[in-house]
Amino acid sequence: MLRTAALVASLAVIALPAHAAGDPVAGKKVFAKCAACHSIKRGENRIGPSLAGVVGRQIATAPKFNYSPAMKKLNFKWDNARLHQYIEKPMKYIPGNRMAFAGVPKPADRDNLIAYLDTLK
Repeated sequence: MLRTAALVASLAVIALPAHAAGDPVAGKKVFAKCAACHSIKRGENRIGPSLAGVVGRQIATAPKFNYSPAMKKLNFKWDNARLHQYIEKPMKYIPGNRMAFAGVPKPADRDNLIAYLDTLK
């Protein structure tokens, strides 16, 4: 019984989002790198789609945005772990996407940015 409890506890830790921690106030500062191409207002697309509600949103579904074929062919929701990987190196994570941005190299900056984006429900 003790082993079962330990296994269940370890699975619960694994099931948590990989990078849920972060400081949204610091993330808003990191977002300055994104603001030239992305809006935080729902439905306001720029060169890139609006990022309002992006955490938990199905990929390539921001209304009235013309996504690349590379993005359109994927089928997942943007969770913390996927956003973390994508923001690190967008062209490497999804080859053929149109986001001409080198990425955010520091894990803490990505954590903070995602925490900020998560406030934009």
